[in-house]
Amino acid sequence: MKNIFAPRHATAAVAPDIDNPHGNARAVIDAVLPAVDNGRFAVKCVAGERVRIRAHCFTDGHDVLRVQLCWRALEQAEFREVPMKPLGNDVWEAAFSPPALGRYVYTAVAWVDPFESWRSEMARRVDPDDVRIASEVGALEVAAAAGRAEGADRIALQHWATELEAVATAPGTDAVSLKALALDDELADLARRYPDRRHAVRHPVELPLVADRERARFSTWYELFPRSAGQEPGVHGTFKDVEARLPAIAEMGFDVLYFPPIHPVGRVQRKGPNNKLVSGPEDVGSPWAIGAAEGGHKDILPALGTAEDFRRLLARAADHGLEIALDIAFQCAPDHPYVKAHPDWFRWRPDGTVQYAENPPKKYQDIYPFNFESDDWRALWAELKSVFDHWVGEGVRIFRVDNPHTKAFPFWEWVIGEVKREHPDVIFLAEAFTRPKVMHRLAKLGFSQSYTYFTWRNTKEELVAYFTELSSAPGIDYFRPNVWPNTPDILHEQLQGGDAATYMARLVLAATLSASYGIYGPAYELRQHLPREQGSEEYLDSEKYQLRHWNHDDPDSLAPFIARVNRIRRENPALHADRGLRFLHIDNPQLLAYAKASADGANVVVTVVNLDPHNAQWGWLGLEPASVGVAPAQAFQMHDLLSGQRFTWQGDWHYVRLDPHSCPAHVFVVRRRHGDERDFDYFL
Repeated sequence: MKNIFAPRHATAAVAPDIDNPHGNARAVIDAVLPAVDNGRFAVKCVAGERVRIRAHCFTDGHDVLRVQLCWRALEQAEFREVPMKPLGNDVWEAAFSPPALGRYVYTAVAWVDPFESWRSEMARRVDPDDVRIASEVGALEVAAAAGRAEGADRIALQHWATELEAVATAPGTDAVSLKALALDDELADLARRYPDRRHAVRHPVELPLVADRERARFSTWYELFPRSAGQEPGVHGTFKDVEARLPAIAEMGFDVLYFPPIHPVGRVQRKGPNNKLVSGPEDVGSPWAIGAAEGGHKDILPALGTAEDFRRLLARAADHGLEIALDIAFQCAPDHPYVKAHPDWFRWRPDGTVQYAENPPKKYQDIYPFNFESDDWRALWAELKSVFDHWVGEGVRIFRVDNPHTKAFPFWEWVIGEVKREHPDVIFLAEAFTRPKVMHRLAKLGFSQSYTYFTWRNTKEELVAYFTELSSAPGIDYFRPNVWPNTPDILHEQLQGGDAATYMARLVLAATLSASYGIYGPAYELRQHLPREQGSEEYLDSEKYQLRHWNHDDPDSLAPFIARVNRIRRENPALHADRGLRFLHIDNPQLLAYAKASADGANVVVTVVNLDPHNAQWGWLGLEPASVGVAPAQAFQMHDLLSGQRFTWQGDWHYVRLDPHSCPAHVFVVRRRHGDERDFDYFL
């Protein structure tokens, strides 16, 4: 019988066939953040600002990792590297500043560093024999670093390696002196410049990033219908009439002047006042019903002026610190030239007519939508891009896009990418009041800013929940909100009372909760508040369908208040971004309090708004001094930039009272130093 316990001769193990060329690379990069849909879409930032990147990196055992952030402009081949620092729990962080507008990519690389691992262990060694042997190992690591170095660095590292080995092997070497030589900080910094990266691991995804100009992040919009800028009632306004309004708009503190479509308006199925289906010969129709015998999307309504008039307006606006934003509405009136020239771009019904736009029960007989499933879609895409190209050529760099959610998503990704590749300073605002996931998809596809649900967020709970979402990851990395208390389409029921306090409170909320906001004027500052009918959010006698004449000299105009709020925005960097928003506890459901801080923490703005337009409200606001950079026992000053009043606060709880009949809000800036007798002129 065979003895199964008899010793057997060992045989050499056969190396398995493992399909892993980097099996000896021990570093793990679990994630690099931020990443929008794992790198499918770009993170957004502003050129010149610091973009913080985090990586989740670790390895087996106790060896030391080194991690580098790698970034480059998309058109460049070589990566720049920034050392990442450990924050704890295997999270590493670094930052970089994209120097110019355009597209970038970033990733991370990590490796187990033999030199750092040796040095970490050396610092913990106490036994003299351990120190001596470890020093010999260190000499080998330093010599290897010298082999990767050149010039004076190579010589210095070789000298260190030789000295370290000689001292370690010399009889009677003092362990303390040897350890000090091994852990020399200056020489260690030199060795770190030449790491052993043979087993480095790179994150598999180069994550995209778009660097925009600052106005994409911080902007203040004013919407105006040029045709209602006429000097006399019933007279069609012109671009020259708008020029006359520029100083007043600039004085209110706006930096973007947005026009609804300025193109020829269709005559077929033209709508009458208040959206009536029948129009008269003098009715101007809806500017969103684009196209007539005079031209289409690349043409100007003759009643507004000429192309030269428009260029002059652009220049005059720039002189006042204003940029003109144009509405791009990709749809056609029935008599738009496209309808005859490209019938394949539209849907045709069995009765031989074109399918007009409708959202039952609503019908828009004066508008034909494009058919993005057309077999001729490539030509359609090219022509629509040429519309952007035309107006960019005229000097326009900001576009508000009407209802982008009703056009094909692949088109937006392509056209925005192409336009921004050629003109990275172009800004796109998506006017899409639709489902959240659709709005976020549009932002991911490239829209620089997005309209929001702010108009319908009115209670304290609604505002806290919504703006916490907007200022938090993941949306904060790609979705830039632009909030509007009103639009030509939306007169919210809260504004239909016409109370000045409501209009003031909603303006303060918009201007301080969001880095970008806008109003539709002059309807807002003049508090136009009558709806078309009860239960409607449409304005009565809406400018969408008729000319309006405005009394800009109305003594009850909110223009001075708007100017003050916008000046506060400009002067306080804390209000220039959506990050850094923090809601504060206040024990009254009608009072909303929140703080925003600049990126460096130097500027802190605390806003308190009374949501009750009829009654004074008061409460205790919780604000820990340390949260605004003040020592716990130190008094500090809260300067209300709306009223000019100054208050001394101390401790964690602070009494606030707001009467809406005087002003429904405080916008405080924190003054960390409280004046004392040393500020008196004659103090010695």
